[in-house]
Amino acid sequence: MIHHLTFEGKEIILIGTAHVSQQSADEVTAAIADEKPDTVCVELCQNRYATLTRQDQWRNTNIFKVVKEKKAFVLLAHLLLASFQKRIAKKLNIQPGEEMLRAIAAANDHGAQIHLADRDIRTTLARTWRAMTFWDKVKLSFQMLLSIGEADDISAEEVEKMKEQDMLASVLEELGKSQPVIKRVIISERDQYLAERIRIAPGEKIVAVVGAGHVPGILEHWDKPIDIEKLKELHPCPKFSGLIKWILPGAILALFLYGFVHGARQGAQMVTWWVAANGVLAGLGALCALGHPLTILASVLAAPLTSLNPMIAAGWVSGLVEAVTRKPKVKDLETLQQDIVSIKGFWRNKVTRILLVVVFTNLGSMAGTFVALPMMLKIMAS
Repeated sequence: MIHHLTFEGKEIILIGTAHVSQQSADEVTAAIADEKPDTVCVELCQNRYATLTRQDQWRNTNIFKVVKEKKAFVLLAHLLLASFQKRIAKKLNIQPGEEMLRAIAAANDHGAQIHLADRDIRTTLARTWRAMTFWDKVKLSFQMLLSIGEADDISAEEVEKMKEQDMLASVLEELGKSQPVIKRVIISERDQYLAERIRIAPGEKIVAVVGAGHVPGILEHWDKPIDIEKLKELHPCPKFSGLIKWILPGAILALFLYGFVHGARQGAQMVTWWVAANGVLAGLGALCALGHPLTILASVLAAPLTSLNPMIAAGWVSGLVEAVTRKPKVKDLETLQQDIVSIKGFWRNKVTRILLVVVFTNLGSMAGTFVALPMMLKIMAS
């Protein structure tokens, strides 16, 4: 799929590729050799470029920093998407991102400049996360975890379909049907971002290599003004969401106070339900992630307190404890890309297990809050 475009005197050859097609990789190499462009644009951000071209990139992962900066879910989501892509690529006997690697190699061979055209994957995932409701986040977490094993169940017809479109679009197609925000942020916004980055690429003749699923969106926005800086911004959390983070803990503390004012027994029952629901379910989350016994204990002890503090989450505490008690070794970082190909690998690798501990503990703590509140209100009404 090749489109010839122009923009402010520049000649742009837009190539739509299938991320799982050997034929696409060959077409990219041939097109760059024939066109001899000044610049080759690729659908990669700096982070994904480094991951694709430097096999040792994951060795630089600072898991303590990831947890402390509240980026555990973003990194886990990135790895889950990479896992699905790797499993499909393995099924088709092709290296993930091969057409991008071939484009980079061809650009170097012909002395063309390489221009990274995609938005930072971390920004894309963070914008998606912030735009979602609480229940959408819970549903997405489980959908993504369940998707790890779905690659093995894909039919031959679905494999052929994937050869004709952008793999990432394929992965997210079903999620996008149930959660439109995912399609808007991960597909539609990136269409605009890619279009603008390609338009501003240096040189008079440009070859742009993107997933076929992005081509219609790029063409749609090609002649329209695009505010690329706005697409880089992180959506501020909704005002209501910011308020509820403080209102909910305040309301719970008010319930405790009401209970004790009307009788020590009522107050004690409320506290018991709160501690038990939060602690047990958070601990169960850490257990499901196969956390260290000390990690599970930390989850149980931290959840009842962190649920009353909007500035800290139980998962961050349990994640740090897991990182200390089972500190990832060099081999965990070296084998990370291989381990994420299997479900067992996510739990076996110490890096991904820390991420699972953070996410599962937080989900357990959230569930504990919704279990405890009705019981506390029932005690108050009795």
